[in-house]
Amino acid sequence: MKFIADFHIHSKYSRATSRDMDVKHLAEWAKLKGITLMGTGDFTHHLWLEELKHNLEDLGNGLYKYQDVYFMLTAEISSIYSKKGRGYRIHNIIFSPSFKTTDKINEALARRGNLASDGRPILGVDAAEIARIVFDIDENCMVVPGHIWTPWFSLFGSMSGFDKIQDCFEEQTPKIFALETGLSSDPSMNWRLSALDKFTLISNSDSHSPSKIGREANVFDCELDYRTIREVLKTKDKSKFLYTIEFFPEEGKYHYDGHRLCGVRLSPEETKKNNGRCPKCGKPVTVGVMNRVEKLADRPEGFKPDNAIPFKNLISLDEIIAEVKGVGKGSVAVERDYHSCLAKFGTEFDILLKATKEELMSGLPKRIAEGVLRVREGRVNIKAGFDGEYGIISIFGDEDKEKKQEQQLSLF
Repeated sequence: MKFIADFHIHSKYSRATSRDMDVKHLAEWAKLKGITLMGTGDFTHHLWLEELKHNLEDLGNGLYKYQDVYFMLTAEISSIYSKKGRGYRIHNIIFSPSFKTTDKINEALARRGNLASDGRPILGVDAAEIARIVFDIDENCMVVPGHIWTPWFSLFGSMSGFDKIQDCFEEQTPKIFALETGLSSDPSMNWRLSALDKFTLISNSDSHSPSKIGREANVFDCELDYRTIREVLKTKDKSKFLYTIEFFPEEGKYHYDGHRLCGVRLSPEETKKNNGRCPKCGKPVTVGVMNRVEKLADRPEGFKPDNAIPFKNLISLDEIIAEVKGVGKGSVAVERDYHSCLAKFGTEFDILLKATKEELMSGLPKRIAEGVLRVREGRVNIKAGFDGEYGIISIFGDEDKEKKQEQQLSLF
C-alpha cells in the first residue's frame, strides 16, 4: 500500500501551538492533505495521552486509527545537559509500538523531570541515557534525532551539538538507524557526509498547527503496521521507502547564517569574510545549517550515495495560491481557493504530486496550475532563511510579475 506519513508534530499541550492541534482537527487536515499516517506527538504529556487513549482505536499492530487516519505513538524530548565540560541541547523523537510501552517510558522519564510542564518536555538527561532508557523498556522502539542541523537544539547544531553521532549516543549508537533532516536541510546536503550513509533520512513537518502538517513527509509503499515500517526504515529499503517530501531548504528558518536583530543574512562565505560576526553590530552571528554542513562534509556538493532515498522539494498549495493572488496565506481568499482546488482533485498531494500537466491546466486557474508546475521543476527564487526567520520564496519572480501587470493593463 502506498501512503504518506508525517511522524513529527506537536499537540495543543506544547508551547506555541494551535489550540486545534487535537485528534479531530489533525484527522481533518490529514484527509485534506492526503496523509494516511500521522505521528501523535507529545505522548509524554498526561493530558494528551489520555485524549489519545480515549479517541484512538487500537489496531493491534502498533498503529492506531481515528476515522480513516492512522496514528503512530511519537514524542519529542529536549535534552539539555553538560558532558565533558560542555553544554548540549539535543532533541530526539521517540517512536513507541504500544500504549503499554508508552506508559513505561513515561514512568521512567517522569523520575528524571517534569513531563507535565510541556508537550515537549525538557529533561536534564544525556541523549545517550534517553536512548538507553527507551531501548531497555522495549527494543522495538525507535529513537530518531530530530531536525539534526538546527543551530540551537540538535545533534549537529552549531550552537549546541556534536560533530559525530557516536559522541552523542556512545554505546547506543548502533541502535540509531534513522535521522530527521529538518526544514533547513534536504537529503542532498546530508549526502555530503559519508558518515551518514548508513542512516535512513526521514522528513517531517514538526508542525505546531494543523494546516502545516505534511509540509515535509515520507512516502512509503508497504504494509501499514508498526513493525513493517520500522523494518523498512532500519534496512533503508528503497523499494518500500519511495521518497521524502521536502521544503526547499533555503525556506527553512536556519538555512543561512545571520543576525535577526540587525536583519543581516549571510552565506557561509560571507560569514567567513566577517570572521563570524555581524557586520552591523559586531556580535557573533547564528551559524546556520549550510555553514555547518560545509564544516563537517567530506564530499563535494552534488554527490549522491548509491543507497540514497530520493526526495522531492515542494511548496504548499496555500503558499502558491497566496503568491498568485498577492495576499497572505491566512487570508479568506486563499482559504476559499484552496478548498475549491481540493474539491476538484481530492487532496493537496494529489495536486502537488500526482496530477498531470493537462489535468492541472484544465482543472485549476491557469496561474495556480503554472505555479504548481514551476515548483515541481524547481523554478523558484528564494531568499534564504536565517537566525529564526523563514526564507522568502517567490515562484514567479519580478519579471513574470511585470509581464502579468502588462497583460492586465492591456485589457483596459
